[in-house]
Parts: sequence; C-alpha cells; structure tokens
Amino acid sequence: MPMFVSTFLTNVNLIIIDLLLILCISAVWFYCYAIYAAITFFATPQPIDLEFHPPVSILKPICGLDSDAYENFASFCQQDYPEYQIIFAVRNSQDPCIEVVEKIIHNFSDLDILLIVSDRVIGTNLKVSNLANAAAKAKYEILVLADSDIRVGTDYLQRVIQPLQDESVGVVTCMYRTLAQGWISTLEAIGTTTEFHAGVLVSNIQEKGIKYAFGCTIAIPKKVLEAIGGFEAIADYLADDFQLGYLPVQAGYKVVLSDYIVEHLHKSTTLIDVIKRQIRWALCKRVSRPWGYLGLIFTYGIVTSLLLLIATGGSILGWLGLSICWVTRLVMAWIVGTISLKDPIVKKFLWLVPGWDLLSFAIWCFAFIGNTIEWRGQQLKLTKDGKLLAQKDKSYELSIIN
Repeated sequence: MPMFVSTFLTNVNLIIIDLLLILCISAVWFYCYAIYAAITFFATPQPIDLEFHPPVSILKPICGLDSDAYENFASFCQQDYPEYQIIFAVRNSQDPCIEVVEKIIHNFSDLDILLIVSDRVIGTNLKVSNLANAAAKAKYEILVLADSDIRVGTDYLQRVIQPLQDESVGVVTCMYRTLAQGWISTLEAIGTTTEFHAGVLVSNIQEKGIKYAFGCTIAIPKKVLEAIGGFEAIADYLADDFQLGYLPVQAGYKVVLSDYIVEHLHKSTTLIDVIKRQIRWALCKRVSRPWGYLGLIFTYGIVTSLLLLIATGGSILGWLGLSICWVTRLVMAWIVGTISLKDPIVKKFLWLVPGWDLLSFAIWCFAFIGNTIEWRGQQLKLTKDGKLLAQKDKSYELSIIN
C-alpha cells in the first residue's frame, strides 16, 4: 500500500476515534444531567390546594378494545373530586369498546358520563375528530384529555389541575409508567421510562418548562384551546399531543409538567409491531423537533462506546470509554426509572437497557428515511411540518403500522 494511502487511512481512523470519543463524553454528560434533572424535579412535590377544585370535563377518545379497558375507564370514575364529567367519544357504532362504556355508565350511574357516537370528521387524524366531537358536549371550562389505555389513582384530577391556578399556564401534562405484558412490551417499557422520560426531564430543566404535551394527560382550559384555533388547528397532525403543547406556547402560555405519574397499560405485542410503532413515533419527533431529533446522536453512549472500542482495536481507551458510558447509563436508568418514576419494570429488568439502546439507535437511523405510514387502517403521508395527508396511491415505500 502506498505511503500516502496508509497515512490517509490512519488520519481518517484518528478522526473517527476523536468523534466517537466526543460522542461518548456528550452521552455521559447527558446521563449525569438526566440524573440531576430527575432528582431536582421530584425533590420538591408540587403544592396542592384542596380548595381549588373547579369542575372538569374529561374527554376520552376511544377506538377498539384496549387491554383491561373496563379497569382503565373505571379508574376515572373513582376520583376524589367534587364535580366532573366524563365524555367517551367513538366513531364506529359497532366498535366493541361501546359495550364496555355502557357497562361503565350503568355501574357508575351517579356520575355524569356521556357516550358520543359520531362519524363526523374534521381532519385526517381521527382521534382529534373524536376529541372535537366530545368537546362539543363538554359542560365545563377545564378539559382533561386522556388516552383510552391510561389508568389513574383517586387523587389524579385534584393533582393535575393544580398548576391551572396560574393564569399564565395553558396546559398541564404528565409522564407515565407502563404496565407491560410480555417480554417485548417490557423491552419497550424500559425504553419509554429510561430513555424518553429522561429526555423529557432534561428538556424541562434546560428549557425552564417543556413546550409540548403527552396524550396520556393534557389539561387545557377551553379559552386556551380556542386561542390556538380549537381542535381544527391540529386535526391534520400526527403528533396531536405535541401540538396541544406547542401551539399554546406560541400563543404565550406555559406548559407545566405535573409530578403525577399515570399508568399506561401496554398489551403483549410482537417485536415487529414495536419496531413499526417506534418508527412512527420517531417520525413524529423528527418532523416536530428536527434539530432536537438530530441531537439525539449525542445521547447514544451505549452505541458510540461500542464503536469506540472497535475503532481502537480493544485498547485501554476503548474499554475505559465503554465502562464509563455503560455504568453511567445504568445508574441514570435506575435513578430516573426506579427512584423517580417508581417503575417496577426498570427495577426488575435493568439489564435490558443496553439492548433497548441498540434497538433505539437503529430506529433513530431508520426514521431519517420514508414519510408514509399506515395508521389504524389509513394510508397516510407525513409532510415536513408534521401534517397527515390521505394517500391515494397504495404503492408506497415505507409502511408503519400502529
């Protein structure tokens, strides 16, 4: 091999090693900052004023029968709260979840519970259409949106509405811990708790409050919803929950992350289904926060430390980088998942974290290509600004099924 070629390859290898070392250092910094963010956030519980309990309308969009649907719905009917309304909204009159809702209405006849069956559509995102149909029957000023697969405690309403005492707060949202069924669901739950929520806590500290929301809980006054154009303003977006936090911030309101943790019931699934769902969510993040999505490369210490070890030929530097990254990552996962979010799955399956990170990195890379999804039987195209367009052509490159 000519000398100049050998020198060139050596220089390239050194550059690669330097880049990988920088990525490892940045990942360790992120892990440490996530530890700090979690400890700081949960160190001082958010105050509760028992005299503040404005009437609330809970909107629950439903489609299909989730695992333990009755128990999930019933948890919202057992609130230690003086006055609230629950509105279930579904499009298909033959949907199997209707029978469960009717049972809920019968068993909790003393509560103000309403079932809306309407096929009225206001946009491509049919979940948002359900929310709009429910909101039309909401009696009260404060709306609480909650996905159908969420379960809560009796103090849920009293705690999540507390930040709304401040007129500058437009949205309150929550994190969640997943009650998984099966090994694959457990793996995904590990990722949600120790990767996704770690990023949320870091964002909450860095940006002095998050600028998005999560579908597990969104408390929003009607006046704030009207200020952003109502549900019609987000009816064509895939990441509707993100927009319900982002748009109020643009309108001058604050989003508050509640310290109340709801539970998300996750049925047993297959690895292929998990990958497809995660790619769909990754696409949401990529179009909603493109620079933030690109910046995730600085958080994959498990992957970059492995590559550093390979690039250095198993050198002491490589092993040192790998050891520091892996130990810090596991400590962060333990503190965020087990101590802060009190997630029993993380406590039992902490050893799955590296495996999840490897899978997550592959999904992160893959989500840079393709913009077509299949969601609840619809073939849709995701535009650059996050909107959904009906796909007439059935020949498409990438199919991502929920």
